[in-house]
Amino acid sequence: MSSRSLFPKRGYILFISGVLIGFLIFSGISLIFTGIGQQAAYTLRPESIEFEFLYTSEKQGWIERVTPEFERWFEEEFDIQLKVKLTVTGTHKTVNLILLGSAKPAAWSPASSLWIPYLNNKWIIEGHEETIAKDWTPLATSPVVIAGWSSFLSKHNISGFNDLYELSRRGVDFKYGHPDPLLSNGGAMVAVLEFAEALNKKPEEITFEDLKDPKVVDHVKTIESRSIAYGESTGFFGSWAAENGPEAINAFGVYESVVIDNSLKASKKWNNSIVAIYPERGTLLSDHPYVILDAEWVSIWQRLAASQYLLYLLKPEVQELAQEHGLRPVNPSVPLDRRTFSMENGVQYKLPVPILKPPSGEVLEAIFVKWVEARHPGA
Repeated sequence: MSSRSLFPKRGYILFISGVLIGFLIFSGISLIFTGIGQQAAYTLRPESIEFEFLYTSEKQGWIERVTPEFERWFEEEFDIQLKVKLTVTGTHKTVNLILLGSAKPAAWSPASSLWIPYLNNKWIIEGHEETIAKDWTPLATSPVVIAGWSSFLSKHNISGFNDLYELSRRGVDFKYGHPDPLLSNGGAMVAVLEFAEALNKKPEEITFEDLKDPKVVDHVKTIESRSIAYGESTGFFGSWAAENGPEAINAFGVYESVVIDNSLKASKKWNNSIVAIYPERGTLLSDHPYVILDAEWVSIWQRLAASQYLLYLLKPEVQELAQEHGLRPVNPSVPLDRRTFSMENGVQYKLPVPILKPPSGEVLEAIFVKWVEARHPGA
């Protein structure tokens, strides 16, 4: 058995249980003992370990809340002091930091697994023989939705991005927005869905040839012509709408969690709630994958600590805390909180549309290029 197979893998979450967690908690240290011998392991065992966790802002509140307790637990279990260096920034920037060598994390968590083939493709292009992100496990999920004021969405019967296209094509005046795809994972996922609906294809089916069709770019440009802003984060749009009301912006592409954060406050202030529309043709999940990088700078001790951190983040009581930040748990033993995921908060308890697969890394790169052609120059 290879050493890597003893660490948590992408499919691990399907088999998670209390007994399995108890076993895996000690698998990392057992791996080291097996690999270099128990006596040598005790001799070489460090007094302290530090590793960097490079992750994105959507889960910052949750991660910052639970990490200190994990560090205490790790020291009690292994008699090794641990420091998890938390570095938080936008998804696209995390990719660039890794590629430039400006950050050397042991663990990386972009907002979506959409970015894993993108990073791997860039990594290989730079001359590396093997990919850097081989295995991953989702930490929590939040689907991309079209958020907006219930009065506007109901009046125009919005059920997807193509409905926004039809409104714009007919000359209906409305205000739209989403984060910049070159800066934000949320913006990138919205752009992918816009192009997918323009092509009447699933994102995974999009090809380079599809994107060469000028009619496709014109289709997306028609939607983008109603954009009034491109921010760096999805959270900006929710708080801006809730603060400034229905006249400021009508609809915007964001995560479901943004709706949860802002629906009630908007309703109280404007007597008109912000709600989520799940695109009827399907949506993409921001699944917050956790990746222990296969990089030369990651030591076996850092890999041990990072693997235990993953197991900790999947514990039921820790997953329950993620829901307080609008994130859906991935541990199947954790029930979804009906108080959080409710129509009162502008969202639905069960996702009512198909979950789509992302395009390849190369196609995602091409979509970025075409989106630049389609974007509203004045936004």
